[in-house]
Amino acid sequence: MTYSTKRRRAGEPYDAFAAVQQYYFDRDMAALKVRDVAHEPRAHRYVDQVIRLAGGLLAAGAAYVRHGSVYFRGEPAVRRSGLDRETALRLSAEYGGRPDDAAKDDPVDVAVWQATEPGHPAWESPWGRGRPGWHAECAAMAMSVFGPVVDVHAGGADLRFPHHAYHAAMAEAFTGARPYARAWLHAGTVRIGGAKMAKSTGNLVLVRDLADGHPAAAVRLMILDRPWDEDWDYSPALLDRAEKRLEDLYQAAGRTGTSRAAVPEIARLLAADLNVTAAVDTGIEEGGATARSVAATLGLN
Repeated sequence: MTYSTKRRRAGEPYDAFAAVQQYYFDRDMAALKVRDVAHEPRAHRYVDQVIRLAGGLLAAGAAYVRHGSVYFRGEPAVRRSGLDRETALRLSAEYGGRPDDAAKDDPVDVAVWQATEPGHPAWESPWGRGRPGWHAECAAMAMSVFGPVVDVHAGGADLRFPHHAYHAAMAEAFTGARPYARAWLHAGTVRIGGAKMAKSTGNLVLVRDLADGHPAAAVRLMILDRPWDEDWDYSPALLDRAEKRLEDLYQAAGRTGTSRAAVPEIARLLAADLNVTAAVDTGIEEGGATARSVAATLGLN
């Protein structure tokens, strides 16, 4: 189910629907003690920047106009991704890239500006009414806030292609600065029964539902207590285990007479590819100041 379909079924304007969902998201993040970000751009406020991005890509020969849409030439992004063409097209279709769009020069091309369609919001542009493409709006927002390059770009591993690949390719074609990101951190995706958890499949498990019967800190620990770059499957048993480990950590923190000698080891473990599991294990074993350090560092207190 697309965002537009969900919004129409809700019977709300797109901006009102988005505002309600943002409220729930912010509430969940606060419950998990996720710190507020310094910048939180909204796509509908950066339409002019997307239009400038589209114009710059056209001027650079990296895009072309067809029937009121502006398409980015995607072959270089596919080539740099290391994917074979068949896989790239499959992923593009899965993520709404419309490889079957007959207006494109190449099925791997993607819309920077999409001509207006029924049921979708639209804005004026030099090419007619339409809306930003997904990859383009993120590229435009990121460059507007952070400039032509970033030190670290983080996101889910499922967004590696096509989203991050096209985002970076558009930014580089627009500015000429390479590489767009000096480092990438692709976190493992959450699954249920081996299937990726996603709005489109309707198999979401919401934070607010989990926190209804468990401490929010246990939900946070369940998410953190694993190799950060590996996919994982959610199950109620996994949350129960996290709650038990949290109780063990709290009990260990209450022990007296332990030395602070192990506290620096926590920093070393977390600096070693974010080894949260080993840090929690050490905190439970050592107790006292070490356990309290783990709880404070991981936002579990």
